[in-house]
Amino acid sequence: EKNRIEYKDYQGKDSNEIESSIEYPDSDDANYGSALAAAQRSEASATQMREQGDNNVDDANVKAWGYTQTEKSLVQQAQNLMIQYWNAQENLKSVQNQVSKAEKDYETANLKLSSGSATQTDVLDAKETLLKAQASITTAESNIASTKESLCQMLGWKYGASVEICALPDPQEQMSASINFEEDIAKAQENNYQLKILARQVNNAMTSTLKEQYQTTLTSGKEAVKSNVQSAYQNLKLSEAQYEQAKRSLELEEKTKQTNDRKLAAGLISQNAYQSATYSYESASVAKETAAMSLLQAQFAYQWAVDGLASTQ
Repeated sequence: EKNRIEYKDYQGKDSNEIESSIEYPDSDDANYGSALAAAQRSEASATQMREQGDNNVDDANVKAWGYTQTEKSLVQQAQNLMIQYWNAQENLKSVQNQVSKAEKDYETANLKLSSGSATQTDVLDAKETLLKAQASITTAESNIASTKESLCQMLGWKYGASVEICALPDPQEQMSASINFEEDIAKAQENNYQLKILARQVNNAMTSTLKEQYQTTLTSGKEAVKSNVQSAYQNLKLSEAQYEQAKRSLELEEKTKQTNDRKLAAGLISQNAYQSATYSYESASVAKETAAMSLLQAQFAYQWAVDGLASTQ
């Protein structure tokens, strides 16, 4: 909203407005002195604006592109916060899984102490692990709450508003396989708002020194956009590989869990061994969801880079 107001306020202002509004008083006016001083100040202001205009390379197009760039960047920030929120939820599941395992380990340590197969040190170590895991739950829950508030306030909700945050979409499978990388680099340079602004500033520059300065920045900016799109592409491919690995790991854990379910029903596996396998399955499930969100974020980042938000630095 602030961005929109400033852009609207900018539109249409120039030195001609000030000059056309200047009125010089008649010498016989009662307030001739003060009126003349006011007119002279307005004239000086218009002159100053003209002089600044010689060095000013911004115009309505530059302001409009800057406004659009800011607006799209805010959308990207909101997307990242949404992913961060659900990442925090998965982290809480992971911490809760660790607490369950630590509680079981502490219980086992006490049983072993009673039977003489563990020491008091083993029990204390297990208790310390449990306390640390329990403390992590508080941290994880606090992170969820603060991220949710940041997201809600960014989207216009009041602090503390009751808002339902719906699930994320699934990431696109093998997105990199459908990408024409060279074409996307060209698109990224053509769409980039900062490069548009720099090209306009080169055109608007009144002196050769300014023109050369902005041209140099424009040239290096194009190379930076290319480099950043390449980086986003490599991150996308890495995220795809990690997601596929996480899916395979979960599939293996699911098969193991099904086998253990049958063994438990038949009395062929102890409760402790079954519970330990369950922890592995739950960890793999969290890892798969986390990898999916990382891939989704990488896909968004690549698309935003192509659509005009790649860094020119």
